[in-house]
Amino acid sequence: MSVPTLAADPSVCAPLPVLGREVTVPLVTGGDVTYAALDYAASAPALQRVWDDVAAYAPYYGSVHRGAGYLSQLSTDLFENARRTVAEFLDCRDTDQVIFTRSTTDSLNLLAAALPAGCRVFVFETEHHASLLPWRDAQVTYLDAPRTPQQAVETLERALADRDPHGPALVCVTGASNVTGELWPVRELAAAAHAHGARIVLDAAQLAPHHPVSVKDLDVDWVAFSGHKLYAPFGSGVLAGRADWLCQAEPYLAGGGASRKVTRRTDGGVDVEWHDTAARHEAGSPNVIGAYAIASACKALTEAGFDTLVAREQHLIRKVREGLADVPEVKVLSLFGDDAPRVGVISFVVEGWNSSHFAAALSAEYGIGVRDGLFCAHPLVRTLLGSGPQTQGECGAPEAAPGEKSLNAIRVSFGAGTPDEHVERFVDAVQELVRDGAKWQYHTENGRCVPAV
Repeated sequence: MSVPTLAADPSVCAPLPVLGREVTVPLVTGGDVTYAALDYAASAPALQRVWDDVAAYAPYYGSVHRGAGYLSQLSTDLFENARRTVAEFLDCRDTDQVIFTRSTTDSLNLLAAALPAGCRVFVFETEHHASLLPWRDAQVTYLDAPRTPQQAVETLERALADRDPHGPALVCVTGASNVTGELWPVRELAAAAHAHGARIVLDAAQLAPHHPVSVKDLDVDWVAFSGHKLYAPFGSGVLAGRADWLCQAEPYLAGGGASRKVTRRTDGGVDVEWHDTAARHEAGSPNVIGAYAIASACKALTEAGFDTLVAREQHLIRKVREGLADVPEVKVLSLFGDDAPRVGVISFVVEGWNSSHFAAALSAEYGIGVRDGLFCAHPLVRTLLGSGPQTQGECGAPEAAPGEKSLNAIRVSFGAGTPDEHVERFVDAVQELVRDGAKWQYHTENGRCVPAV
């Protein structure tokens, strides 16, 4: 997968307005500073456009699908139009279904629950836990981390060639790593999967906010992503793709909305006829506002133009990578090498620093929010750091005190709402912390490194 380029100067593309861009936070050293949100890979700030759209709809809030009132009819139209907007954003096939879920994790667990009996699942150890862990009722083959995109394709082809070719199989792969930001060869992996009679689901949680995603062009069977990484509020997600396995499976949740007809039997039980549309897996009252927010974000990104957004993001990536390259103590983590195309997600370690301590100092002394830990991708980070499975460190809650060695990394991530000043302040802060050390004392409290009071 290649990254689009733009001949124009990316500086002419202003960051998209997001919530929180004027928020100030206190520094332990005194005074306040505008907060630099550089943790987009965990949750991106909501676009102002999305928030305004939701606020405009809120007075018209109503139940959906079965209400006769005006607000119910309006909300139903809005909900179903949101589904069509997402389908267009993903360039879905006419026969694909778009199901609204709670998150990427929820989407992949839904698909896992819909797998046919005897399905084999193939997943690289490099996946986020949302993609790595849902397949509990299937026979799972975990593939070693590849060191080139071509090696990823070859590894998958060998694994698929060794399976029973007559049984169902599914490949799960990320589009962009939540640790390194590197783009994966999704189109080539999809071709390999289909050549061996397998299907493929794309975890686009990190890809969709940064890069256009076309189900048709990539030839994937399903795609999953989260609203809160796509500049929408928490609590909404999408699973889009082929309908057959989903229609043949038991509903993800049993209840109203998923059922078309329920009748009593003479023996006292009930018979249920389930929907064969997306409603089959959307039991209960749906998150209409969440679906509308996702659709609003899809429209905003499409209208802004991904060529322009990607070019500006590459401009920011170069600023960060060049700034970190000037600090010998910093090691940037990568699977595919420095020249690999990537989105705005960069993880690194700093020689002589516990990662939690470094991240705490960035926050407390510079007003910069990053992430530290293993990023819910434990096997990948352990592989990148060359550690054994028992080395100390856990996701988001490192236990080592400042100055002690711990298996953790620091992740800086950014996107369509990030101004140049935020990444420039980040680079300056890294260089200053490495050169001069922290200005404040820190200690471990409840598993986190925090400033001493």
